[in-house]
Amino acid sequence: MKNLLRYAISLGLAGGLLWFVFKDIDLGAMLERLQQADWRWIAVSCLILMAAHITRAWRWQMLMEPLGYKPNLFDASIAVFTGYFANYIVPRMGEVTRCGTLYRLERVPVNLSFGTVVAERIFDVITLVILIGLNFILEFDRLSGFFGELFGSKVGGEGEGSGATNWLLILVLTGVVAVVVLGYLFFKNKALREKVLANALVQKIVSFSKGMLEGLLSIRKLSSPGLFIASSLLIWVFYYLSSYVLFYCIPETSDLGMLAGLTVLVIGAIGMAAPTQGGIGAYHLLVGNVMLLYGLNQKDGITLATFIHGTQMLLMLVVGALAFLVVLFKNKARKEVVEEVQQV
Repeated sequence: MKNLLRYAISLGLAGGLLWFVFKDIDLGAMLERLQQADWRWIAVSCLILMAAHITRAWRWQMLMEPLGYKPNLFDASIAVFTGYFANYIVPRMGEVTRCGTLYRLERVPVNLSFGTVVAERIFDVITLVILIGLNFILEFDRLSGFFGELFGSKVGGEGEGSGATNWLLILVLTGVVAVVVLGYLFFKNKALREKVLANALVQKIVSFSKGMLEGLLSIRKLSSPGLFIASSLLIWVFYYLSSYVLFYCIPETSDLGMLAGLTVLVIGAIGMAAPTQGGIGAYHLLVGNVMLLYGLNQKDGITLATFIHGTQMLLMLVVGALAFLVVLFKNKARKEVVEEVQQV
């Protein structure tokens, strides 16, 4: 019942977000525009996305090697594909499905492979944080202006947005000062420190932070740390390119620059982390609205978000389904071989 309730809530959230995003959109006109897209760029995007997932499987191999296991690249890729497929069916089931698939194919213990997936996610989070910082630095005027105007309209009303960016900077500086003061009190006051550390939520945060640090330091156990870092960067480069090339599919978005592609990558990754099937709804809402910063109207922004997310989702559903069939046939073949050996 707990899993059923969680699935129902996730499905309801995705449906609610989709309704909110598309309630004022002419779906017939959108479908007509999508049908007129340049499908050559779609093929290029699909190939790049496949390269990203195969690179992820290659990096996964590196993490398992120090544990005494090195599954072949084909089986590791099949496991990765089934994981993405499962995420579009049940949120957060991808990691477990991926590890279970690898056990069926290569007999790698699930607890060990799941530990490597956690370490892998830690590196992905670190990379995403770096990309968020880079995106904000490169697009500071655009992003700060957007949030500054929003903040200014809430505080000073319409017509007083000229100093909105200053308000945003004041808010950021106030937050930094508050963190410094709280940090000073925390380390100077022993009673306060012990009371804070005894809090259950704080203990979870500390435990998670330690796990992130251990995952980060685990790179020292790899035979080729440099190759691991290079593969991690390559995955995100492929993710960036798989979305960016789709700009050329639609005339309204073909003149968007490379920085717009970085913004889509970062905001899209945040949307994909939402507790819905494959980020459905959240991705459309965030990416569709952030495109307003680049001169698109809301209709074109949502069309672009739908196009990118839909292309990637359909690819993963098809490839993931085929991967499941491969697992079934390989397991059947292995079972037949075992039965023949037992008969002999």
